[in-house]
Amino acid sequence: MILIFVIAIGIIVLMINLIIEYKKYKEYMNSDYYHMTHVPYWSMLPDIGKKGEFDTYRCLCTLDGYKKFLFNCYIPKGDGTTTEVDVILLHESGIYVLESKNYSGWIFGTETQKQWTQVLPLGKGKTRKEYFLNPIIQNTVHLKWLQTYLKDFENLTFYSCIVFSRRCELKKITLTSGNHFVVKRENLLEVVSCNVTTSNIRMTKSLIDEVYKKLYPLTQAGEAKKTLHIEHIKNRYEHSAELRNSSKSQDRKCPQCSGKLVMRVAKKGDFAGNKFYGCSNYPKCKYVQNINN
Repeated sequence: MILIFVIAIGIIVLMINLIIEYKKYKEYMNSDYYHMTHVPYWSMLPDIGKKGEFDTYRCLCTLDGYKKFLFNCYIPKGDGTTTEVDVILLHESGIYVLESKNYSGWIFGTETQKQWTQVLPLGKGKTRKEYFLNPIIQNTVHLKWLQTYLKDFENLTFYSCIVFSRRCELKKITLTSGNHFVVKRENLLEVVSCNVTTSNIRMTKSLIDEVYKKLYPLTQAGEAKKTLHIEHIKNRYEHSAELRNSSKSQDRKCPQCSGKLVMRVAKKGDFAGNKFYGCSNYPKCKYVQNINN
């Protein structure tokens, strides 16, 4: 009897979980997010970035007032490349540019720092620090090119919102300009709602529809465009890394002859294509140093 009871309880729990999961699935399939991105439900769940975007959208679905959402908007830049905006909310109170971040741990940063700090617990009182690009700077770039793209529309009001995961704690975030919101996802609706009540309605329904129509094609980027966007980002970071390494190499001295160490690339042999530091006095001095030293 006990075994039958346990099995029955297990079946009931399984059925409840299936019903809950089915409701989540139906909600997702009926959402603006799915209709615009076409990302399958089972592909969205394990993708932290996509799930963060969808959760950000869900938090704002109940916001009062006329509104429309756009996702993964590839805004053209002046150099022919693009910048991708995670979520854009068009609302009567203005245009909200939302950058979704899914970090865990403690988050520290100021508005003007180039990098912010993520502190992760390792157990036994130990922690590890990781660094990431200041998301305010990142979103400022988004705002710049979005405003440029929408320059034909007059008197638009823009808001910058950095939305962090529930998994993190915003330990110390210092904002000075008053131009940005930095919030955890569970507080997003409250913060935006408060902003709505303190600002006058600036966008009519027809204006929201016109801006939406202008931006919507940018959300339908093909795979080729997405791949090119990723390649541009990769190349930019690699170039920045090379500049940093080159700058460091100018301060390096050869331990054998005190000449300058300069970055070079092996042209032949087993290490062809690899970068290394070599003495500027070569071939008199043949000292070499691994690039990671």
